[in-house]
Amino acid sequence: MSELQSRYKVVIYDCDGVILDSMESNYVFYNRVMTFLGRPEIDRNDADARRVLHTYSFKNVMEYFFAGDAQMEEAFGFAKTIHYRDLMPYMRMEEGFVDALDLLKGYTSLAICTNRATSMDMIIDDFGLTGYFEYVMTASQVTNPKPHPEPLLKVLDYFQVEPDEALFIGDGEVDMQAAGSAGIPFISYKSQLPCLARIHHHAEIIPHVFSAQ
Repeated sequence: MSELQSRYKVVIYDCDGVILDSMESNYVFYNRVMTFLGRPEIDRNDADARRVLHTYSFKNVMEYFFAGDAQMEEAFGFAKTIHYRDLMPYMRMEEGFVDALDLLKGYTSLAICTNRATSMDMIIDDFGLTGYFEYVMTASQVTNPKPHPEPLLKVLDYFQVEPDEALFIGDGEVDMQAAGSAGIPFISYKSQLPCLARIHHHAEIIPHVFSAQ
């Protein structure tokens, strides 16, 4: 691929729904909170709840389910006792992701921008992603997680690049909104969001990143 050149100085990935299929683990996590409180499990046919628990930060998801609830503090306290290791069996890496990284590495910088708060180091280690990403931005590092542009703007600042020199790959409205507010080109993964391009397999990112010289 030496005859090719990257159109972007940095390619940024969302985690859940892009790097990992973590939908089942999200249901397991929040249903454990519901069970602890003696409440019914989350309705899997509730599209709005599915969207929120899959794309928003932990704090925002908990506020979605428990805002104004007398048990909100109790829910937060119990949720923080659930460990990532308990959820890992319910996650799987998206097909072709590492192969795509192998093709990109060395031609463009790689980063992650996620609304996860504390588990990314373990995910990177457990899924064999060590050494690929120069920078990992999580919700714990910002005041305003996605859909606010703050996380992506911090990524741009780290790499000292302009918005059009970066590419963000995400799957949810919060990703699209954050990218739009930051002025970063956005590609949607396995979704029909308005964007620069839509891909359904990680191999499809390659022609969008590289240009023939």
